[in-house]
Amino acid sequence: MSEINISHLPEEYSELRSIVREFANEVVDPVSYKHDKEHSFPYEVVAQMGEMGLFGLPIPEEYGGMGGDYLLLGLALEELGRVDQSVAITLEAAVSLGEMPILRFGTEEQKQAYLPELASGSALAGFGLTEAGAGSDAGATRTTATEEGSDFVINGSKQFITNSGTDITKFVTVTAVTGQKDDGKKEISTIIVPTDTPGFTAEPAYDKVGWNASDTHPLTFSNARVPQSNLLGERGRGYANFLSILGEGRVAIAALSVGAAQGCVDESIKYAQERTSMGRKISEFQAISFTIARMEARAHTARLAWMDAAAKMAAGQDFRKEASIAKLVASEAAMDNARDATQIHGGYGFMNEYRVARHYRDSKILEIGEGTSEVQLMLIARGLGL
Repeated sequence: MSEINISHLPEEYSELRSIVREFANEVVDPVSYKHDKEHSFPYEVVAQMGEMGLFGLPIPEEYGGMGGDYLLLGLALEELGRVDQSVAITLEAAVSLGEMPILRFGTEEQKQAYLPELASGSALAGFGLTEAGAGSDAGATRTTATEEGSDFVINGSKQFITNSGTDITKFVTVTAVTGQKDDGKKEISTIIVPTDTPGFTAEPAYDKVGWNASDTHPLTFSNARVPQSNLLGERGRGYANFLSILGEGRVAIAALSVGAAQGCVDESIKYAQERTSMGRKISEFQAISFTIARMEARAHTARLAWMDAAAKMAAGQDFRKEASIAKLVASEAAMDNARDATQIHGGYGFMNEYRVARHYRDSKILEIGEGTSEVQLMLIARGLGL
C-alpha cells in the first residue's frame, strides 16, 4: 500500500469519520453518563457498532472484516473517544488486543474459527498479558502452561484485562511460561483460552477511577485445560509477538487519546461562549481563550503524530518509534486538556454529568495502559540508538 498523505485523506476515510461522529453524537453520547454512573457495559451501543462494521475495520474481507487499516480504525476511535472513552476503549481493545493476535499469528483454521464472529462485534476477546508482578516487565510472567498429553494445563492469574468478562466474551489469549530456553530464560508462549473452560474464572470487575462502562477483570486459571492446538503462533514467541501487537495498539490508543483531547476543546469552547462573568462571556477573557488555544494546539499536534504512525504502518514501514511518540504525546495531551477543561468549567467541571469531568477521570489511564509514558520514553530513546 502506498503511503497515505495525512493532510488529504481519501474520501472513504473522511466519510467514515463523519458517520462515526454522527453515531457518537446521536447514539453514544446520550447514554454515556448513564452507563458511567451505573458502571454498566453498553451492550446496545456495542451491538450497533458491530452492525456498522467498526469491529472489523482492519480485518480482511475474507474473514468478515472491512479490509481497512489502522488509520480507519484510528479515525473511528478518535470520534468515539471524543464523547465516551469507555466505548472507545471497548472497540480499541477488541480489535488491537482481541482480534489482531489471531490475524497476525493464528493458523488459517484459527482465523476462520474466530475472526468472523469477532469482526461482527457479536463476540469479544481479551488479551491476558499483565500480572501483579509483570506489567511493564511482561517478561516476568509467572502464569504457567504445563503439557499433559495433548493438552496445556494453565495455572496463574492476570490483572486489568479489558473485555474479559462480558456476556459476549468468547476467549482470552494469555501469555504463559511453557518451558525454559537453552539460555535459561523463560519460554513464553501465547494460548487461546475459551471463557467456558473449566478452571478459568473472570473475577469480580474492578471498581475503577474511570472507564466505568468498560469491562475490566482480574482473571484466575486453576488447572484450566485446553488442547495444545490452542497455541497461538510459534511456541516460545509469545512475548515477542505480543510486543509487536502492543506497538500497533499504541497507534490506536493515541488516536483515542486525541479524541479525548479534542472533546475537551469542543466542550470548553461551547461552555466559554455560553458562560458569563462580570457581564462578559468568559471566552472574551484572554486567560480563557489562550488556554483553549493551547488545548487545540495539543490536540492538533497529537493528531498529526498518530496519523503519521498509522500511515507508516499502512505503508509497511518501521513505525515503532513513531507509535511511541504518538502514544506519549497524545496521552499527555488528553490529560492536560482534561485538566484545563475542568478548570474552565469551574464547579461544573467537577460534576460527573459533564463530559469534561468524565474525561478528567478517564484520561489518566491513557498515560499508563499499553505502555506507560516512561516505557514510551525508553522506546523512543532506543529508537534513536541511545
